[in-house]
Amino acid sequence: MTTATTGAPATGAVGTAHTRVEGRDKVTGAARYAAEIPFAELAHGWLVLSTVARGRVVSVGSGPVLEMPGVLTVLHHGNAPRLETDYVGMLGALPDPTAAVFQDDRVPHAGWPVALVVAETSEQAREAAEALVVIYEQEPHDIAFSARRPDTYPAGGHLPALAEKGDLEAELAASAHVVDEEYNTPEEHHAMMEPHAATALWDGGRLEVVDSNQGTTWVADELARMFSLDASAVRVRSEHIGGGFGSKGLRAHQVSAVMAATALQRPVRVVLTRRQMFSLTGYRSPTTQRIRLGADPDGRLRALDHRSLNQTSTVWEFVEPSAAVARTLYDADAHRTENRVVRLDVPSPTWMRAPGEAPGSFAVESAIDELAERCGVDPIELRLRNEPELGPVSGLPFTGRNLAACFREGARRFGWAGRDPRPGVRREGRWLLGTGTAAGSFPAMAMPSTAAVTAEPDGTFTVRISAADIGTGARTALTLVAADALSVPTERVRVHIGDSDFGPAMIAGGSAGTRSWAWAVTAAAGELRERLAPGGTVPPEGITVRSDTTAAVGALAQKERHSYGAQYAEVAVDVTTGEVRVRRMLGIFAAGRIVNPLTARAQLVGGMIWGISMALHEEAVRDSASGGLYGADLAGYHVASHADVPAVEADWVDDPDPDDPVGIKGIGEVGIVGAAAAVANAVRHATGVRHRSLPIRPDRVLEAGGPRV
Repeated sequence: MTTATTGAPATGAVGTAHTRVEGRDKVTGAARYAAEIPFAELAHGWLVLSTVARGRVVSVGSGPVLEMPGVLTVLHHGNAPRLETDYVGMLGALPDPTAAVFQDDRVPHAGWPVALVVAETSEQAREAAEALVVIYEQEPHDIAFSARRPDTYPAGGHLPALAEKGDLEAELAASAHVVDEEYNTPEEHHAMMEPHAATALWDGGRLEVVDSNQGTTWVADELARMFSLDASAVRVRSEHIGGGFGSKGLRAHQVSAVMAATALQRPVRVVLTRRQMFSLTGYRSPTTQRIRLGADPDGRLRALDHRSLNQTSTVWEFVEPSAAVARTLYDADAHRTENRVVRLDVPSPTWMRAPGEAPGSFAVESAIDELAERCGVDPIELRLRNEPELGPVSGLPFTGRNLAACFREGARRFGWAGRDPRPGVRREGRWLLGTGTAAGSFPAMAMPSTAAVTAEPDGTFTVRISAADIGTGARTALTLVAADALSVPTERVRVHIGDSDFGPAMIAGGSAGTRSWAWAVTAAAGELRERLAPGGTVPPEGITVRSDTTAAVGALAQKERHSYGAQYAEVAVDVTTGEVRVRRMLGIFAAGRIVNPLTARAQLVGGMIWGISMALHEEAVRDSASGGLYGADLAGYHVASHADVPAVEADWVDDPDPDDPVGIKGIGEVGIVGAAAAVANAVRHATGVRHRSLPIRPDRVLEAGGPRV
């Protein structure tokens, strides 16, 4: 597996492979995560979750539990402080009430937090929590997710619910070829290695929280608002994070830890168990998506209709914007996309790596392949024939669209030219072989951020920014960016992140973290270079320059900004067992200037492996009787393992963004987009059977039939 970029060679630190600056600390154990940092007089909290899916709490049996060894307090709706929840947070949305714990006696879903038991040790807290008797008045619940429900409604979230142009029905009627199919994706969970953990304490009248999150200023702002504190009275630190993928924002464990620390006036740590994470930290909603495509005989699209439905909770509206990907990938004379939701008695979904685009691309890219078959056109050629010159819905120019280059380079390296398009004809013993492809895109965004760069008396430079490295290599990337901006070797740059005291900055999310942070670091470093006189001395306190990119980001012209990818997969399907094996995958991406090829490849490959997992393994199933999940752990919830990933290769084409000071777009999420569709399209090519529901389990393969022994 090579990682050599097909673009121009790097001339500075940016673009050269660099091992993680904190790598040694992580492999030797010197890097401490949120649940490992010691505190004097630390108490431990253990959350108690509801066992009913709908109803109200009648009583909490605190008395006997308070007499158990080591128990310090039991917090619940009857004694917890009142919280402020009527506010719009940094991300432009009201807080999920699941985080605002113990505010009333209502239970809106199974796994709702109803109490926190705090004790001297974690073991004592857990034993007491399991002994706590909570009496409920149970009510009938509804968790039935279906596109045929009458109570679905359009919802926008951070995007318009509906986008349309042209006369859809007329164009469909005039089309030579029509695809009209429904595609389904299941509930999926983040399942990162590090569980959610937070320690709260008061220090000199100031609240401090040591946390594992994707944005310290985000969590600090939410806590200040929720507890009616001045912003300066809250500090959140999050130095090392073992994965986030969208779920590590404000959750019940941080809020309950703050409540307990306030009540006891000592540090309190709350760590979620793996099973609790399945109820409290969000997930990707299941979707049901209807795609209608209409095309001329040559495959040129006349009509594109994509309607997606996801579930949300009864207490908070979250939209999985699966229809959004169709708004940018392909043009058509008539274009309609709509996102809808239905409220059920389930936990709130949340952002999960490539929200919207990941499930949406499975539906769109499967349908495009179905259209290619009906037109008798090669799947890559059909996609190239429908390349838009402007944004298909917005009409805005693209800041750069190199998807065609990704497909051509990928086809060359994958060996697509020799592919026999007939399904079910390649065979090795009991294995049927097939290949498939799919396109992917994800928005390239920049958000306002601040950074401080200090010239130290010893000739080094210190960068301080409230960035979050959730495993992406952000520290290392920012070290390279700062070194180039300062025209110094990387050894002279130290980057400090994960502290809300460093000032507001973008979260690690939306594939916008590195781009937003690098912009702020570049601006501060550039001004600092201008202030440093040649041969001048630096005072003992150093010289510090602080940047704020709010104006610069706000001045960006309106354009379609995206990263793109072309995914290729080869699969083998066992005709006797129905087992699907991915033999190899190739992803070629156009994702802006690549800052660090080493960690960039890891991000892209990681996304592609998630796509394999999405296509073949991941599926959270709810019990209709209890409203809870079957197997809410990593034994029951299956993810791809090393044995499932024999050969995955990621590379890229030259694609710098001309409107970004470093040329960055974003890579964190585009790696998964289209990956599941490429696998599904390859299974269709191998077996002659189209699977429109994920995951493609062995039982589904056998039930669907296809070529046999």
